[in-house]
Amino acid sequence: MNKRMLSGIKPSGDLNIGGYSGSLSQFVANQHDYECFFFIPDLHAITVYQDPKELHQRSRDLAALYIAAGIDPNKATIFLQSQVSAHAELSWLLESQAHFGELSRMTQFKDKSEGKDTVSSALFTYPVLMAADILLYQATHVPVGDDQKQHVELTRDLAARFNNKYGKTFVIPEPVIQETGARIMGLDDPTNKMSKSNPNQNSYVLLLDDPAVIRKKFSRAVTDSDMCVRYDWDTKPEVSNLIEIYSVFSGESIPAIEKQYEGQGYGAFKKGLAEAVIAKLEPIQKTYHEIINSKDLDDILKDGAVRANEAAQVTLQAAKRAMGFVTF
Repeated sequence: MNKRMLSGIKPSGDLNIGGYSGSLSQFVANQHDYECFFFIPDLHAITVYQDPKELHQRSRDLAALYIAAGIDPNKATIFLQSQVSAHAELSWLLESQAHFGELSRMTQFKDKSEGKDTVSSALFTYPVLMAADILLYQATHVPVGDDQKQHVELTRDLAARFNNKYGKTFVIPEPVIQETGARIMGLDDPTNKMSKSNPNQNSYVLLLDDPAVIRKKFSRAVTDSDMCVRYDWDTKPEVSNLIEIYSVFSGESIPAIEKQYEGQGYGAFKKGLAEAVIAKLEPIQKTYHEIINSKDLDDILKDGAVRANEAAQVTLQAAKRAMGFVTF
C-alpha cells in the first residue's frame, strides 16, 4: 500500500508561527513523499463555542494559508472536514468501540475541562472523531506533536479492536514525530506553548503579522542574563526556544546559529531571528492576500471535498459492511 498521510490544523484561532513550525511546514515537506490529505478540522473546533462568522472566516483563512505556504492542491487533497459527512458517521461507529474509561483518561480533556461548570459531550468524545479522521483515509502516517500522541495511540487501539472483532478493515497508523520546532513555546514564557489565547500579545507571532510587529515582538522576547546564544533546554529554555524558531524559519542548523552569534549577545541574535521569520512569511502573506477572496480558493476546496469523499466512502462502506449494516 502507498504511504498515505493525514493531518490538519483546527480553525479555532489565528495561526501563529508555532502552527507553521509544528504543522504547516511539515505538510509542505511531506506532500512530496506521501499521498496526502490535509484538512481543516472545523468539526473539532466546535467542541467549544465558536462565533459563526469567525469560524467561517478562519476556515477560509487556514485553507488559503495551506496553499500560500506551498501545499500544491494538485498533489495533496485540501478539504473542509464538515464537507465530508463520513467523518461524523464513522466517528459514531467507532464510539461504539471506545470505552468510557479510556476517554476519561485523555489528558487534553482533563486540561480543557478542569474548573469549568459545564463541558460539552463533544469535548469528551472528540478523540474518537480524530480517530475517525485518520482511519477514514487509511492513513499510514500521522504527524503529531507531544500533545496529540495519546490520541494517536487511542486511534491505533480502536483500529486494532475493530479489526479483531469484525475483520481487518483499518490500517494501523504510525505517528510521525518531528524533532526541531515541533512545539514552539511562548515568547514570554518557555514553559507554555505559544498560543493566541495568551492575553499577552507579545507572547506570540501570527503568520499574518506585519514586519514591524514581528520585529517588536521578538525584541521583547524573554531571554536570560548570561548573553550567550547557546542551545540548552535544561539551563537556557528561553534562548533555546528562540534558537529553534530561528532554525525552522532560516533553514540553518542549531550549531550554525550558535556559531554565527558567538560573542554577539542577544540584541543581534533577536534582530537576525526577526528578519529570518519575516523573510519566510512575506511571500506567504503575499499569496494569501491574492487568493483569500478568490474563486480559485472555492474551487480548490470543492474539488478537495469531492476527492476526499470518494476516498472516505470506500472505508466507511467497508466498516458498515463489517459491522453488519445493510449496504448497497
